[in-house]
Amino acid sequence: MVTGAVGSVGSVPRLVVAAPASGSGKTTVATGLMAALSARGMAVSPHKVGPDYIDPGYHALATGRVGRNLDAYLCGAELVAPLFAHGARGCDIAVVEGVMGLFDGASGEGELASTAQVAKLLRAPVVLVVDASAQARSVAALVHGFVSFDPEVRVGGVILNKVASDRHEAVLREALEATGVPVLGVLRRGAVVETPSRHLGLVPVGERAADAVAAVEAMGAMVAEGCDLAGLVALACSAGSLAGAAWDAGDALSSSHPPPLPFPSLGAAPPDPPVGPDGPRPQTPDGLERAVVALAGGAAFSFSYAEHAELLTAAGAEVVTFDPLRDEELPEGTAGLVIGGGFPEVYAAELSANERLRKAVAALAERGAPVAAECAGLLYLCRELDGMPMCGVLDASARMSERLTLGYRDAVAVSDSVLAVAGTRMRGHEFHRTVVEPGAGASPAWGVRVPERRIEGFVEGGVHASYLHTHWASAPGVARRFVERCRTS
Repeated sequence: MVTGAVGSVGSVPRLVVAAPASGSGKTTVATGLMAALSARGMAVSPHKVGPDYIDPGYHALATGRVGRNLDAYLCGAELVAPLFAHGARGCDIAVVEGVMGLFDGASGEGELASTAQVAKLLRAPVVLVVDASAQARSVAALVHGFVSFDPEVRVGGVILNKVASDRHEAVLREALEATGVPVLGVLRRGAVVETPSRHLGLVPVGERAADAVAAVEAMGAMVAEGCDLAGLVALACSAGSLAGAAWDAGDALSSSHPPPLPFPSLGAAPPDPPVGPDGPRPQTPDGLERAVVALAGGAAFSFSYAEHAELLTAAGAEVVTFDPLRDEELPEGTAGLVIGGGFPEVYAAELSANERLRKAVAALAERGAPVAAECAGLLYLCRELDGMPMCGVLDASARMSERLTLGYRDAVAVSDSVLAVAGTRMRGHEFHRTVVEPGAGASPAWGVRVPERRIEGFVEGGVHASYLHTHWASAPGVARRFVERCRTS
């Protein structure tokens, strides 16, 4: 077993699983490698380059740890290594799955948010997964091109995917000898793991249950059989040391500037905490009662970055997850509500049928409690979704569309809200096949500057609802502001 030095997360062995293009098999290889190493008793830290919420769910199944994203566009390049170190605490090895092709990143932004940039920021070697199904000797030219394109990116090995036969493998290996890049795995063409997809990619783990577990186990077995695990671990151990401290939610909040609040201060003497059937509610170190923040989860709302809940907790919240498909009431004492992304369009009938919860959400918003909704959360707050009644918090309707809206966004807060003051700049990501009409309220949430100029989203009372997914680690004050509002609403 390989063990990272305790308290020195910068020395944790690590590697990046990348590919020349999407569809090469890097998700299967990365998830399978995580599962194979975990099955051998290693504590594996799983990471995903980019904003994707779905792949980290499979990573979590493979490792038993939270899958975490590393996104240089949403969070800034300076936070990539600290966020990696935060996730890798106490682990023996880390596996980072790339996004798209190795050098593909934010459109028009050079290497920004690419797998290559993240590999360099982490000083991590790269394993290139190549779809060899339609190649022979040309594979050497392909690999040579990726090795030489950016000398700062160290491609330390190749895994050949979709290899047809022993003869095909021999031809590929012989060709690659000239590149000097070792072949660390060969996966056969017929070795296919069933991972169902639909309109936004893979079906999330939360919707597949036992099938997802079986798929991850199959990926692990396939990688264990076809790859040189010892060679991959040795490559991971060659990663350079990282300087600097790991990200910490409490430290991030204390070092960020608190935004001005358009509501009363807490005052000097907090009231005594209420006593319920289970005793006093949890308190913060300064003696204040922890505000209960309900976090939507379950199959319909499975998209959420782990750092959001960690920041809310550090800011003084008691984060309680609930499932809008099953729970008919909000968690007891709910003072604020966070509804992230997911697939409410798939579960529109079930969400609509849960009328008690829809009314509870509407009542919470009506009394001015803070509600932060992203993408799926926006749809849930609308009057209707595909003709079925939703919460009715927003006077807008939502429907499925044939058009995919996808990409990074550079945005500025247009209106003061429970998340930010007007003028606050944040970066986000859109990923949906739905349309909300109208697309913005009288007080819009964001003015999008990239890729086109437009207003978007809704700010009404304590509600902030938008299509934009944001990563709060880039602006920790968002969590503090939200929790402060929870205490005063």
